[in-house]
Amino acid sequence: MKIEQTKLNGVLALFPRRFGDTRGFFAETYNRQTYQAVGIGQDFVQDNHSLSAKVGTVRGLHFQAPPHAQAKLVRCGRGAIFDVAVDIRKGSPTYAQWIGYELSAQNGAQLLIPTGFAHGFVTLLPDSEIVYKCSDYYAPQTEGALRWDDPAIGIEWPLSGITPAISEKDAAAHGLDGFDSPFSVESTA
Repeated sequence: MKIEQTKLNGVLALFPRRFGDTRGFFAETYNRQTYQAVGIGQDFVQDNHSLSAKVGTVRGLHFQAPPHAQAKLVRCGRGAIFDVAVDIRKGSPTYAQWIGYELSAQNGAQLLIPTGFAHGFVTLLPDSEIVYKCSDYYAPQTEGALRWDDPAIGIEWPLSGITPAISEKDAAAHGLDGFDSPFSVESTA
């Protein structure tokens, strides 16, 4: 497995090996022993799977606050997405900075997003399926969101000429102005 450290400490781009032939390919998308051997000791307890039918569907920027904060291991099972992580840890030298990676069924790439980061994505192809592991169970009382297009974050979404499809909940999310993050560098270390 190839691993790239991103500019955001703890956020990793992972590229599991694929074995292909004329029938298609095989890839081991998660193996606890393999991940632990490369220093990823996260314990995942829940798998999620979502389908976004329309190109330009934006989901995020989401997080769960402590005590139910979630790290995520995200991949795209069908189609393609532009996946984003935003550092929301108080005291972090990269606070409010973001990274984005294209995850697709074709490239098999994954993004490991630790706690203390908001997560979102936009679909690049129709009928894109996103599959991700979470380190804690869904706890709606702790969920939070930041505005996907907050200029204080400045995400460069690949939406040229596309009107994004956004949920009412995500459209109502606030930006960083006045945001009191439940995360700090010390609490996520």
